[in-house]
Amino acid sequence: MLRVVEGIFIFVVISESVFGVLGNGFIGLVNCIDCAKNKLSTIGFILTGLAISRIFLIWIIITDGFIQIFSPNIYASSNLIEYISYFWVIGNQSSMWFATSLSIFYFLKIANFSNYIFLWLKSRTNMVLPFMIVFLLISSLLNFAYIAKILNDYKMKNDTVWDLNMYKSEYFIKQILLNLGVIFFFTLSLITCVLLIISLWRHNRQMQSNVTGLRDSNTEAHVKAMKVLISFIILFILYFIGMAIEISYFTVRENKLLLMFGMTTTAIYPWGHSFILILGNSKLKQASLRVLQQLKCCEKRKNLRVT
Repeated sequence: MLRVVEGIFIFVVISESVFGVLGNGFIGLVNCIDCAKNKLSTIGFILTGLAISRIFLIWIIITDGFIQIFSPNIYASSNLIEYISYFWVIGNQSSMWFATSLSIFYFLKIANFSNYIFLWLKSRTNMVLPFMIVFLLISSLLNFAYIAKILNDYKMKNDTVWDLNMYKSEYFIKQILLNLGVIFFFTLSLITCVLLIISLWRHNRQMQSNVTGLRDSNTEAHVKAMKVLISFIILFILYFIGMAIEISYFTVRENKLLLMFGMTTTAIYPWGHSFILILGNSKLKQASLRVLQQLKCCEKRKNLRVT
């Protein structure tokens, strides 16, 4: 029975990874083609970077997870964990940064508040992205330095990195310090999404008394945007829950089902949000419909040749 459950988890994780690579690859390809035809916009840059970073993140999640499941001794006998740790920082930090930048961009462009700080930020939207880049670089450098210190401490003790000979409290404190930048991006993204939902909800309430066709279409657009944002928040929270489960696995390494469940939960966000973006963005949605139409035409041609 245990083997069957493990097999189901592995199948689900692989399926999520395939969908994630396809969905994010499609987003990146569409924006790269659009960039070749026109000048790359801010939203195009963010979406392209988000897609590439998520593909990279998916490969790191799968590689690290499968090594821990099938051959954990590789970590103890090589420097592979060092490379995985650094790659994880790059993939996780960049993915979170692009997701947060996307949330801030939509918040400043769409939300409507009379608050002075909001109006000041709204008038300086183009300055927010460079500030976020600086914060990302500082956060990543600090993480690299902290990881190098942890790994060096283990080497000085002649201990293997894989055997975490420390108290659970010490281990979790180190994990929190390692993920401070990610926690900041996560919190900032949640705040901007919640504020944007509040703004859309307030605007939607004001428009409910109007029944003209234009107003109705705007109301539907606002409701759709709120659904997209709520879905994003749910996936974002699931991603962090999955990360917490995977981190907890190191304290109970005999329970591989816990790791598999953590991998499955973590991988939902990179592929799920990519399809939400495709359905919620008019340019991406139209491109996906054209691809589906071409696939249907190809299928019909094959059937005609067979008959």
